[in-house]
Amino acid sequence: MRWLALVLVVSSLPSPPSGAEGQGEGTKPLQPLIDATPTGGTLRLAPGTYSGPAHISRPMTLDGAGHATLDGQGRGTVLTVTAPGATVTGLHLTNSGSSHDAMDAALLVEASDVRVAHNVIDGVLFGVHVKGGDRNVICGNRISSREEEAGMRGDAVRVWNGRFNRVEGNEVTHARDLGFANAPDNVVRGNVVRGSRIGANLVFSPRTELSGNWLDGNLAGVAVMYSNGVVVRGNRVQHSMSVAGSGMAFKESSQVVVEHNAVVHCAVGAKTNAPTDARAIVYFRDNRFAHNVSALDFYGENGGHVLHGNRFEKNLYQVTVSAPMSARGHDWKGNHWDDYEGFDRDGDGVGDVPYERWAFSDRIWMEEPRAAFFRNSPALELLDFLERLAPFASPELTLADPAPRVGDAPMDAALLLEPPVVPSCPEAVAGATP
Repeated sequence: MRWLALVLVVSSLPSPPSGAEGQGEGTKPLQPLIDATPTGGTLRLAPGTYSGPAHISRPMTLDGAGHATLDGQGRGTVLTVTAPGATVTGLHLTNSGSSHDAMDAALLVEASDVRVAHNVIDGVLFGVHVKGGDRNVICGNRISSREEEAGMRGDAVRVWNGRFNRVEGNEVTHARDLGFANAPDNVVRGNVVRGSRIGANLVFSPRTELSGNWLDGNLAGVAVMYSNGVVVRGNRVQHSMSVAGSGMAFKESSQVVVEHNAVVHCAVGAKTNAPTDARAIVYFRDNRFAHNVSALDFYGENGGHVLHGNRFEKNLYQVTVSAPMSARGHDWKGNHWDDYEGFDRDGDGVGDVPYERWAFSDRIWMEEPRAAFFRNSPALELLDFLERLAPFASPELTLADPAPRVGDAPMDAALLLEPPVVPSCPEAVAGATP
């Protein structure tokens, strides 16, 4: 007999004895119901609260239908899945343990081809922790952590040592990161992350795609470290205004493509180190940097990054550097600068003279970070005015764009300030590759 279509309706099963040891009042243990579900079957929960922790060790579907709660009772991970091909959907997962060492989570996935969709996760340390699993789909979930400092919360989604996973269309508030460590070839698309530490944090996770995400009010938007071949496309990053707030940050990552993003109202729009070799290049193309304190910040002494077709609008500083040559050696071309002072007499959309940025008194706080506290003070503003009026020290050329774009050419649709279109959850997980 085939059991794939079997559905167990929990309301038809006898309730556990009242006062069962370790169970909260009005809760039913979930594990016996999981154990009674045949391989490939569906356990559809009746409304109510069930007690965990629980473990799915065989392929099955666990469906809370949006009205069932699994309470971990503050012990360890609420639900663990070690069965390839399992599905967890429509559950409210809450009340995990509090151990960062054990990575206590709402849901631990130690398998491949698992689908985690349309769950509500709150009151937990970590949200969904994928450990060594491939081709999993985590989509349409609402995830939050606990009332702690940002660094003391757990990741909303953490993928460790997993490939071809898809994290799509999730809504994250008040968590730590969407974190990927030693995890290549994953897709992070259409998520909304608010009030967290880092919207998307990649460490040793090459060839990851970050696209169409809305990262709002986090300490930092995107951090890419030691991860080659990453694509950052069509994201909106805004309001990362903490002391170390950065819309995007790149460290020792080569052949990274950053295009069609809007980075608005951040302390630093994008920050990157100098290329460590000729191949360690970040390509910034057709991005919009607006209303940031500093649109771009470069540290190190070598150029080599490519910046074409970007828009710089209403930033307090267009570019800041650790040394004048930090930005001068990059490939600048066809960018739109709102403070360009040249003309376009032939009407070809390109300025007649190059756009140049010179460092005057601002060299003081760029080269001596402790002096940054006084930037925009009346004293430094006066000093900068006098330097530009009658330089008493030779200014340094910071950058030159030989073909600045002028005029109000229509922006790419991906740069418009619209909320993301949240993708639907893929129904099939097998073979779900980027």
